[in-house]
Amino acid sequence: MSEINVLVWSNDFFLRWSDFNAESNSAAFEDSHSIIKYRHTWTISSDEIESQIIFFIENIQLSVEFYPVLSWVRTSETNDDLLKHEQGHFDLAELVKRENLEKLQNKFYQKQFPTRGKNEDQGKQFAKEDSGKMIAIEVYKLEEILSKRRQEYDEQTNFGHNLEKQSEYNSIFNKLRL
Repeated sequence: MSEINVLVWSNDFFLRWSDFNAESNSAAFEDSHSIIKYRHTWTISSDEIESQIIFFIENIQLSVEFYPVLSWVRTSETNDDLLKHEQGHFDLAELVKRENLEKLQNKFYQKQFPTRGKNEDQGKQFAKEDSGKMIAIEVYKLEEILSKRRQEYDEQTNFGHNLEKQSEYNSIFNKLRL
């Protein structure tokens, strides 16, 4: 199975309507919808202390990804203001990431975790598996924070129709690109 194409947030990338490839949802209230998620990577190292294999989690990285094949817009509603609002969802995810990444990293850095396994190779494999699960739980919590913030963003901007409030958010988002 091939990997789904994603767009990764960067300070010089902006969404275009051509990035919204899913069929629009006629039952939805909103005129467009963006699917945005966090992807995480990390490294682990292991050591043996008093005949027990322990592991350390290091170098946790998060990226913000936009999924074109799952994101949609009603073509009759495409306009610059709505696109700016959808870009805001992408930017908001980056903002939430930046606000929480250090806290997530500190939950694991400089700490040792026991691993399972009957030998060193099994211990390393379990360390990889267990560390991935531990980080995934924290990333899920981050996605819950993002979901709440996205809902607030939509409510406060009335899905981009409240241009004054949208402008306030745009000013915050512009600071991400400095």
